[in-house]
Amino acid sequence: MSKTFRLIPALGAIFFASLALSACGGGIPSNAVVQVGGNPISKTTFEHWLSVAASSSATATPGKTAPKPVVPDPPNFTNCIAHLEATAPKPAKGQAAPTSAQLKSQCQQQYQSLQQEVLGFLISSEWVIGEGSNLGVKVSDAEVKKEFEKIKSQQFPKPAEFEKFLATSGQTVSDLLLRVKLNMLSSKIQQKIAKGKGTVTQAEIEKYYKENMQRFGTPEKRNVAIILTKTEAAANAAKKEIQSGKSFASVAKGVSIDPTSKAKGGLLTGVVKGQEEAALNAAIFSAKLNVLSGPVKTPFGYYIYEVKSTTPGNQQTLAQAQASIKQQLTATQQQAALAKFVKEFKKTWTNKTECRTGYVVMDCKSYKAPKTPAGIPGTGTAVPQTRTPPQTTTVPAQTTTAPTTTK
Repeated sequence: MSKTFRLIPALGAIFFASLALSACGGGIPSNAVVQVGGNPISKTTFEHWLSVAASSSATATPGKTAPKPVVPDPPNFTNCIAHLEATAPKPAKGQAAPTSAQLKSQCQQQYQSLQQEVLGFLISSEWVIGEGSNLGVKVSDAEVKKEFEKIKSQQFPKPAEFEKFLATSGQTVSDLLLRVKLNMLSSKIQQKIAKGKGTVTQAEIEKYYKENMQRFGTPEKRNVAIILTKTEAAANAAKKEIQSGKSFASVAKGVSIDPTSKAKGGLLTGVVKGQEEAALNAAIFSAKLNVLSGPVKTPFGYYIYEVKSTTPGNQQTLAQAQASIKQQLTATQQQAALAKFVKEFKKTWTNKTECRTGYVVMDCKSYKAPKTPAGIPGTGTAVPQTRTPPQTTTVPAQTTTAPTTTK
């Protein structure tokens, strides 16, 4: 895997929806595509990150360098169509090459997919910065630079590797510093919302323990040999064979109609209360060790059985379980607080997000969900994390990557 900068998903969920382009209100500066809380996102900024997204979506043939990306160019997509014509593999024998109309449609889909990813990233970035300001959550330039240098040294030990990454990703150091800042802000916002939201009382701990005692104990287990027959007479006959000296296993293999236990000489291991049919269960857990018993009538037939061994159960006391219960309840309360915050955060900032016609995504105030599921799948906002353009080009390094744009 190549060294990359990856995204921290601070609060978890990513919401998926279909893209819909619609008209939206005025008040947006002429050089901007979106305005969030009065802060415009310029077309120049949008086009820069669109280029980054296109770079990350370019794929290379194994053993070859990825081709130079071409950003789809609406409305005619002239450059994009020419690029596809130049790079497309030759059609198989007997198949026609794609038409210009088909290539244009492909370019349109690529553009819309890249557009929604980029706008989602830029909008949610403004949301995080704005929410941080509202909450008094700050990240200093020194903190950002320190974290950036840490990640850089870990992922790019050699300066040449880092320079190559910048060249291929289309990003600048300033872009990466912004990503570091956004992720640090996101993390600090999460910590502030969760702080103090996990006050668990002793009464709550005791209530949880009483309602979930089985989670804090291990039930008694019994190993039991069984033989199942269709009739009571057959069960008694099998019992007499064992009493006359034949082994339980040989009789089980000869006459039992239970295929699972029959193959093992009638042995069932690790049986716990409630696992078997009610009548058999009651008989097994009231039986003495090594005493051949039965027949017991059940809906499946007649059982004879012999308990071979037992493993006693155990139960943690409230005192023993208290720490883990408190930890679990605290985490649950914090998650609930974060979930509530996410919902309110998204609603608040969506209402502050104005989008120009042709740049409307689901985070915009004027967005209207399509009436049919038709459209290109898009990504909503996971708050307050920042959504990124395609490819794993954010920070810090973790196993989770940014969404990938489908071509």
